[in-house]
Amino acid sequence: MRQRYSFHLDQGGHSVTVNVRSGWITETELLVDGKECDFHRVHGHGDYPLTLTAQVAEEPPTPPRPLAVRLDRTGRAEHPLSCVLELSGAEHPMPERTAR
Repeated sequence: MRQRYSFHLDQGGHSVTVNVRSGWITETELLVDGKECDFHRVHGHGDYPLTLTAQVAEEPPTPPRPLAVRLDRTGRAEHPLSCVLELSGAEHPMPERTAR
C-alpha cells in the first residue's frame, strides 16, 4: 500500500514543501517556491535519515542561501516521519499536512 506524506513551511519569504510517496519505491521531492529543487528515489520504504538540499534565490547582489530539509523516522504509527528545515543556521520543524 502506498503512503503519502507532505510537509510545508513558509519561512524567510519562501515556500518550502516536501512530499513523500512510499511503497515498493519511495520518492521524496523538495519544492522551493513551487519548483522542484531536489528529488530522491529508492526501492523500499525509504532511506532515513534523509537530507535534501537546495538554494533559495535572493535579490541581487545577495547570493543564494543554501537550505536543507532532514527527514527521519519518529517511531510513532500516527506520524511516522518528521521533517526539519535548516535555513540560515536555524532549524525549523516543518508541520505535516494532508497530502494531495
